[in-house]
Amino acid sequence: MPKNLFDHFSQDIPLSEAISERYLQYALSTIMHRALPDARDGLKPVQRRILYAMQELRLSSTSGFRKSAKISGDVMGNYHPHGEQAIYDALARMAQDFNLRYPLVDGQGNFGNIDGDKPASSRYTEARLTTFAESMLEGLNEDSVDFRANYDDTLEEPVLLPSSFPNLLANGSTGIAVGMAANIPPHNIIELCNTCIHLIRYPDPPIKTKMSKLPGPDFPTGGIIVSTRDQIEKAYVAGKGQIRVRARWEVERLDRNQWQIVVTEIPYQVQKSKLIEGLAKLVQNKKTQLLADVRDESTETIRIVLEPKTRKIEPETLMEAIFKLTEMETRFSLNLNVLIDGQRPKVCDPWEILRAFLNHRIVILKRRTRFRIKKIDHRLTLLEGYLVAFLNLDRVIEIIRYEDKPKETLIEEFELHEVQAEAILNMRLRSLRKLEEIELQKEQTRLTKERCDLDDLLNSDELQKSKITDELKQIKTIFAKNPACKRRTGFSDMSDAIDFELDDVIESEPVTVICSELGWIRLYRGHVPFDQDFKFRDGDSLKFALHGQSTDKLVIFGSNGRFYSLAASSIPGGRGLGEPIRLMLDLPNEIEIQALLFHNPERQLVVASETGYGFIVDEAEVLASTKAGKQVLNLKKGDIGKSCVPCEGDHLALVGANRKMLVVPLLEIPVQVKGTGVRLQKFPKSRLSDIKTFTLEEGLFWKDPRGKTRQAKEVEKWIGKRGSIGLKAPYGFPTKNVFS
Repeated sequence: MPKNLFDHFSQDIPLSEAISERYLQYALSTIMHRALPDARDGLKPVQRRILYAMQELRLSSTSGFRKSAKISGDVMGNYHPHGEQAIYDALARMAQDFNLRYPLVDGQGNFGNIDGDKPASSRYTEARLTTFAESMLEGLNEDSVDFRANYDDTLEEPVLLPSSFPNLLANGSTGIAVGMAANIPPHNIIELCNTCIHLIRYPDPPIKTKMSKLPGPDFPTGGIIVSTRDQIEKAYVAGKGQIRVRARWEVERLDRNQWQIVVTEIPYQVQKSKLIEGLAKLVQNKKTQLLADVRDESTETIRIVLEPKTRKIEPETLMEAIFKLTEMETRFSLNLNVLIDGQRPKVCDPWEILRAFLNHRIVILKRRTRFRIKKIDHRLTLLEGYLVAFLNLDRVIEIIRYEDKPKETLIEEFELHEVQAEAILNMRLRSLRKLEEIELQKEQTRLTKERCDLDDLLNSDELQKSKITDELKQIKTIFAKNPACKRRTGFSDMSDAIDFELDDVIESEPVTVICSELGWIRLYRGHVPFDQDFKFRDGDSLKFALHGQSTDKLVIFGSNGRFYSLAASSIPGGRGLGEPIRLMLDLPNEIEIQALLFHNPERQLVVASETGYGFIVDEAEVLASTKAGKQVLNLKKGDIGKSCVPCEGDHLALVGANRKMLVVPLLEIPVQVKGTGVRLQKFPKSRLSDIKTFTLEEGLFWKDPRGKTRQAKEVEKWIGKRGSIGLKAPYGFPTKNVFS
């Protein structure tokens, strides 16, 4: 007998292989069953199971409500063996009209709000289906989709829903999988139906026609899209991009020529409470000279009141500042990553998603048609038997009265099917009247014609397209009567937008910026003395201390040769210990901050690498437009950006780790926008430690370890040709080989 019971069932495989295989299974499960929606019905499994369970509970849009706990419990027990809270969260989201453009669940009770408050417990809230959900479930009991066994093989659930409208683009979806994600905006259902009808008639229309039918998203919270039509088109065609959305606002005139701004709609997925908090901080921190007060007067509708500091400013100027400083303007990151045919993840354009939906509707139509034909055939079989019985009514009655086995006798004598004989035996006496015979003949004629029409439908692609078009027109007509289906999100081409600098509306005041060795940054109002006892975390200490203005920008030089930009107004106040600067910028953890300066566009900087290469760059050229920074100093493999100092004087002093110092005129150093530069100092077996610019007439200054300032007036001895090794540093120069 083996020592270990598992010896018969185990095998040795490399850990990396085992982990790769298992992680792949997890990734596929996440992509297929959790994160990405199906292009056909636009639902994730948990949403599909909730709607199906609610239909099984007969919770139609006209029925009474049922407790959410009952619904989520049935879903968990029958179809979705996961946490009940996750199911309830999904149910609650389908009931939130600020999250879903066309809610699929009609909720009664507290299902959360746009302020970010969570829904009440499932034992308090109640729910039922909406008319939109019923449209998605229509035809489910007509063999329109495949069913599969549930998790314990006791029940069956639909693989997907028939969905009579393109729910994926109508309501949108979001999800994060492994290595991919989806973020699909909602659209207007009437525009989607019109686009589908046009695609049926013209499968590949020009892009301009497509955009005229589907001009852009339609968010449940309204707002105004300020991206240009070309930008929206580019994002749609690529399946990825960003769409800028702004709040909708209006000017409300008051007495004595006063006015205030009222915001009536906010961007999608912005919590109103956090938006108000951000506006309040603008007032408290005096970041803008334009806003005096903010009030939230919202009830069932949004009403945020903004009071200007003075009526002399233009409302447009105030709003432009608020758009730049708060979430009154956001960017929706479009990512149309969906499951095609429920199997293949793909980044699509909206029209490809609509084609997948239309193909799905063709399949549904064929299956429902075959189901109807099957029903008609069964009924025609019965009608044929009934009519035989009417033609031989006396003999049929005689057989039923006197024969011991009337069923077998009927089958044998009149050549009936078993189902026909059974139906005749089950007929009521009142059905034997002459009028009933006439009705049966009419029904037979009508069903025979209907069956012929259905056969024609199955055999004709054109008839199928016409039928789908009629269904879409019918859906569009029904939804057009619903006020909720009118477009909520408007468009603005931004041609009349005011062009101004954000600094113009930020109150200018003296500030002090403190940055620690570990990269924690904070800001103090006023010019705080640098010798003040600043507090830091354990193991941390002061690295940079600067005086400037609140309207200034900071320039950060990293050891990767990139420059990063940061507005002083965005730095947290100095009451705490600050925030990591790496959270404000895309600055990798392994990159050191080599220099921190207040930006001066009229100034020049000297940048140098550790191997002694560098150049002069205009400071106006180093400002970065993104958090990722701007590459200015190109580095060879193994090299790092070492120093960055302002050009203040006429000479540059360099010192290496080998204590060799070299002084070169700044005129010998080229001015570049970016690049590797030229060799400033040669280091055969060493590296650059520090650089400093100075005026030759005034001499070279440095600080000794005790903080005293030292001076070398006669530095001609160290002046040499650019790229040379240099001479030993002056007597008394710091052992750390730095100038400060």
